[in-house]
Amino acid sequence: MKSGRLAVLAVSLLTTAASTASAAPATTSGPAALALAGVVALYSPLLTADEREAVSAFFVGQSGVRYAKKISVTADKIVCKVSNVDITARSCELTFKGNKQTITGRRASEVFATEAMAGVPPDGAAGSIVESLSKLTCTLDPAEIRQKAGGGASCSFETGN
Repeated sequence: MKSGRLAVLAVSLLTTAASTASAAPATTSGPAALALAGVVALYSPLLTADEREAVSAFFVGQSGVRYAKKISVTADKIVCKVSNVDITARSCELTFKGNKQTITGRRASEVFATEAMAGVPPDGAAGSIVESLSKLTCTLDPAEIRQKAGGGASCSFETGN
């Protein structure tokens, strides 16, 4: 009888673990959100040149940017892979409105590291470490960023896709 209860408990725990591996909502704000928006904005075809320039300026520390409107940086999905066998192999696939871009090397490493800083958990798979997120929406409020009080950048996304 006891072993039957243990089996049910084990199956329940495994089912719970499996369901947590699916998409999980997450948020980040402050420096991690600004960094995530900054590295993704470089590749986004959805931003205007002025928006991309403002995000880049904020990301490199120029808080006095004269852009007035809130900026939204979005991506459908970002999947980054780093090999733990071929340590020179690193890549990210970024998807914006169905259009995919693949980046490699240092640029991929920047996105991978920024995802980790923003709280995207790694997952292992046959010789590689994978970080993935979907439904990314980052909002930058230039007026609030200019106040230098720690606010003005927030992101929401789903992990584990």
